[in-house]
Amino acid sequence: MNDIIKNIEAEQLKENVPQFRVGDTVRVHGKIKEGNRERIQVFEGTVIKKQNGTNARATFTVRKTSNGIGVEKTWPLHSPLVEKVEVVRRGKVRRAKLYYLRDRVGKRAKVKELVK
Repeated sequence: MNDIIKNIEAEQLKENVPQFRVGDTVRVHGKIKEGNRERIQVFEGTVIKKQNGTNARATFTVRKTSNGIGVEKTWPLHSPLVEKVEVVRRGKVRRAKLYYLRDRVGKRAKVKELVK
């Protein structure tokens, strides 16, 4: 049973997985189905969480503020509904999960940019 699940998950893995970390600002292009039409919607925000590493069930959560209201979306990394993920800018953080951004408003909710 366990080998069957591993084989199915291995078939669904994407070859070119984007490299991004928690704290990065990303632009996610996701497919949305409306009736019989399909379109791509862009969601740009800060990655606050990544789970399960490189596993087939890996997910990531992106947070943005829209009209003063915080919006979070979680996507599976290897989902066919995620068209592509672009890294807009790199962030400098010292935490694996950025849940503290939920309590912050305005400039305090920003993440410092990583300068190399």
